[in-house]
Parts: sequence; structure tokens; C-alpha cells
Amino acid sequence: MTITEVVNDNLSKTLVVGGRLDTITSPLLEKKIKEILPSILELVLDLSGVEYLSSAGLRVILATQKMSVKGKRFLIKRPSNFCMQVFDSTGMTKLLSIVR
Repeated sequence: MTITEVVNDNLSKTLVVGGRLDTITSPLLEKKIKEILPSILELVLDLSGVEYLSSAGLRVILATQKMSVKGKRFLIKRPSNFCMQVFDSTGMTKLLSIVR
């Protein structure tokens, strides 16, 4: 998995994720999210390069979604077809803010 951090402005960052988001790699994404959250108000996850998304990856995304309740904005940007299939089949499309 690759994670590329893009600064949108002082209070917004995008993490561009590529490869597999699974049991082995999801802790890396979770760690990166926890590192940058205190300094931003908006986090965008660009999942256009994600080839596989497991339940462990979904857990990280759901945990991140909970931050929007705490005054921070969270968006999923350009999810891959595989990610959208997972989001649709699990009902996550109702919970997440997804920009295609």
C-alpha cells in the first residue's frame, strides 16, 4: 500500500491511498490518520488507487468517519470500483460522504 499526503490548505489534507487496504496495511493508514488529525479540520481520502478493501480497512474508514461528529469533516474522494462495490454491499454509502 502507498499513502501520499497532499496539503490542500492549512486546515485540510488529502491522503491518496493505493494498493491493498487490508489487515496488514490498514494499521499504517490508521497511524497516518492519527498523526495528522490534530492539526486539520478536513481529511479527504482519495481511494482511486485502492485495488482491494477488507473489513480491516472498512474499520479504519468507519473510525475516521466518527471524527466528523467531533467537528472535523471527512470525505471519500474518487473511490475505485472495488471500493464502491464494498461500500454498496455493506451499506456504507449511507454513512460516508463520497465524492465521485
